[in-house]
Amino acid sequence: MSCELPDFRRIAGAKHSLAYRTVPATVRVGEAFVVEVATCPSAPLASANASMPEHRHGMNYKPSIRGSGDGRFRVEGWVFHMPGRWEFAFEAGGERFTDSLRLE
Repeated sequence: MSCELPDFRRIAGAKHSLAYRTVPATVRVGEAFVVEVATCPSAPLASANASMPEHRHGMNYKPSIRGSGDGRFRVEGWVFHMPGRWEFAFEAGGERFTDSLRLE
């Protein structure tokens, strides 16, 4: 499986790549959203979370991970409760992947 998926953001690691997208595509403060994830080559998604590094806190909710096979995952239960820069953190295949999203 390729991590070059339409509308997904790709993060390269040393041994694996991870691609993700939010559903809906536009995340809004205080509204629940889902993150779809693909790992390449296929690897278990051990954790998924987000924090605000500048504020030194995370989310008020803990997302749950559901695998759908072949390195694909659906992570539910995300809510960003305030505007600013949020940093996604994923762990898959023994590697940590991070990426940022800014909410206005």
